[in-house]
Amino acid sequence: MNIHEYQAKDLLRHYGVPVLRCKAVTSAVEAGAVAYNDFVANGVGALVVKAQIHAGGRGKGTVHDASTGAPIEVNGKGLRGVTVITQGNLQDEAQKVAEGLLGNTLVTIQTGEEGKTVRRVLIEEGCNIGHEYYCSILLDRGCGRNLIMVSTEGGVDIETVAEETPEKLIKVHVDPTAGFMPFQARELAFGLGLSGAAYKSFVHFITKLYHAYEVMDCSMLEVNPLVSTKDGEFIALDAKVNFDDNAEFRHPHWAELRDITEEDPLEVEAGKYSLNYIKLDGNVGCMVNGAGLAMGTMDIIQLAGGKPANFLDVGGGANVERIANAFRIMMSDPHVEAVLINIFGGIVRCDRVANGILQALQQVTVTVPVIVRLDGTNAVEAREILQKSGLDFLVAATLQDAADQVTNALTRNKVS
Repeated sequence: MNIHEYQAKDLLRHYGVPVLRCKAVTSAVEAGAVAYNDFVANGVGALVVKAQIHAGGRGKGTVHDASTGAPIEVNGKGLRGVTVITQGNLQDEAQKVAEGLLGNTLVTIQTGEEGKTVRRVLIEEGCNIGHEYYCSILLDRGCGRNLIMVSTEGGVDIETVAEETPEKLIKVHVDPTAGFMPFQARELAFGLGLSGAAYKSFVHFITKLYHAYEVMDCSMLEVNPLVSTKDGEFIALDAKVNFDDNAEFRHPHWAELRDITEEDPLEVEAGKYSLNYIKLDGNVGCMVNGAGLAMGTMDIIQLAGGKPANFLDVGGGANVERIANAFRIMMSDPHVEAVLINIFGGIVRCDRVANGILQALQQVTVTVPVIVRLDGTNAVEAREILQKSGLDFLVAATLQDAADQVTNALTRNKVS
């Protein structure tokens, strides 16, 4: 589960992590009022206006008119997702920038060409930046330990740093039985070449940040850039938080942080029925039981000349209701030209799955070819049930047969 920057900063502030004063707004008039009342009237001489979307790269992203697609300009310059205001009437300028952002589309390297609609902006005080750093905490699944990474190369694409100058990434693994130790904080600080006030501030910062990561049950916490001011004080200038969904039962307040307007509507719908569904940009819908088999099925579709339209794991109990809802969600995607059902009957018998498919199709209208491959317990009986149903199924016996059936179905669609 992702949350917005302003939400992440509110949480970090609660756990003592240094962040700047800021406030999220949903209208340009409110942006101007906040800029004056909360900042200008209190002597703040610089402001930053940030679009709030669930995607990175906002500072380099471009804003486009939601109706025409034309680039938005403010004061004769193309508007970006992050704007620093240091001159003129700060209140008026903040209002103008917010007006250009709200309701329009921000396109970044992570959103793709379709971009995302900006529904909130964050008004934040300026910062006297001395240097920008990178910092993140996440679970290293290779060794089963939390990994802290820091770098002197902040505010840039960290993937580029990792690929071209990996020596600039300082890494520390945290033993879960011992926890984050003071010597590890010092090791990270020395790795960044810090001394004096900056050294002390960073040790305090990283200790508080790791505590917040653990208490909040994060799967990832990234601060990029992490900045030190010219006075040597470390501050989280940005914050990206991803929660571990498995810990949701411990955090009922997470529901208040969720913004479904930032999520794909089909994924939101699938979540109502506990379906593990992720929408992709392909043309073949796939319904599978088991994450590993789902990944393999997506590879089969790709090798057959198609592209997966989704990842969909219906789980071990592929009953009528789950199958019907899965079909309905896949059929809501206009790009789906064929459906491949690939079920292994281990926990559930194949003949029960076959009967479940038939009953589900009485509830949902399917207008594209459906290829079904069932293997495992009672697979032969299941294939007979499908073949005798009178419905227009393409029944596959093997993975290769399923791939060939997908190829043929897509070819027929192109011809017609």
